[in-house]
Amino acid sequence: MTDHDVLVRFAGVQKTYDGEQLVVQQLDLDIHRGEFLSLLGPSGSGKTTTLMMLAGFESPTAGEIFLGGAPITGTPPHKRNFGMVFQNYALFPHLTVGQNVAYPLTVRKVSKADQASRVQRALDMVRLSGMSDRLPGQLSGGQQQRVALARALVFEPQLVLMDEPLGALDKQLREHMQIELKELHKQLGVTFVYVTHDQGEALTMADRVAILDKGRILQLDSPKALYETPKTRFVAGFMGETNFIPVRIESAATSGVSVRLPGDTLHDVPAPSVVGRTVAGAQAVAAVRPEQVALGGTGSAAALPATVTGVIYSGATVLCIAQLADGSEMRARLSDASRVSVKSGDRVHLSWPAEALRIYGEEVVA
Repeated sequence: MTDHDVLVRFAGVQKTYDGEQLVVQQLDLDIHRGEFLSLLGPSGSGKTTTLMMLAGFESPTAGEIFLGGAPITGTPPHKRNFGMVFQNYALFPHLTVGQNVAYPLTVRKVSKADQASRVQRALDMVRLSGMSDRLPGQLSGGQQQRVALARALVFEPQLVLMDEPLGALDKQLREHMQIELKELHKQLGVTFVYVTHDQGEALTMADRVAILDKGRILQLDSPKALYETPKTRFVAGFMGETNFIPVRIESAATSGVSVRLPGDTLHDVPAPSVVGRTVAGAQAVAAVRPEQVALGGTGSAAALPATVTGVIYSGATVLCIAQLADGSEMRARLSDASRVSVKSGDRVHLSWPAEALRIYGEEVVA
């Protein structure tokens, strides 16, 4: 990756409010040309503030933001030439769909003839041909979202910023729009920066995901890497379902660690699956995804004895909730629902592939 491939660079950016509340801490982030980047995190993590600083609606307290190598920190929003899509769509209710989409062109003093062709092209992109004369109030939520997207794309910006744009849609329409947005991104090759708190949405759509918490990026990676190899316990817990099991480090070496699980079971974990500082005798946490956990009828050395406390049927899968010997809870999400016959009170053994377990020791803060 060269500097030419970097469209936006955050260099040491910080944001504080009232001189005290540090919302964004020392943000260093490169956004690549043509990528779909998602900023993901819980409420208050700094993701929307980061987007607003990029849009120009907020100013950094420290640091610099570059666009194509040139500083834009002091450039007002209307001169950044970015498309913006908000959760509430921000459409003008008294203007038609066509007039709403044409608004950015009118502001930029584009000729009426050119406006008409570009509006039609934008509406075609979002599959709203023939709806140019309707008012926003006559459209469904999904259609209004498409109008907002067409308005953000009509002036051919090099960057499109989206702040929870699907948050107001129902689940089925939201999932449909996720696929449409991803396909549209592939067609256009425009850089998308997308803020969400929905892990599934980020995994479905983004090329890369930045996980934020308390104003810091904890991990910036592909969706696959984030899910399969989370670098912190927070990321492991935030990206989907995760079982956390208290363990004791029995031995630690460069090749990996040996841990004692509840029920006095020893388990060897190779170095690539060990995160943080681990020393013999210390406490740590083991993590394994529920879908990687299986039920076994016999107690092998690699299985944990447990008692089933709940069974939840959810169509394609069954969630089995069990209690380990130390009282901690562990969940197994079983894919073949028709073959699951366990019930509350049953004694079972829980096992998983050796490579599925990750160990989180004491976190080392850079």
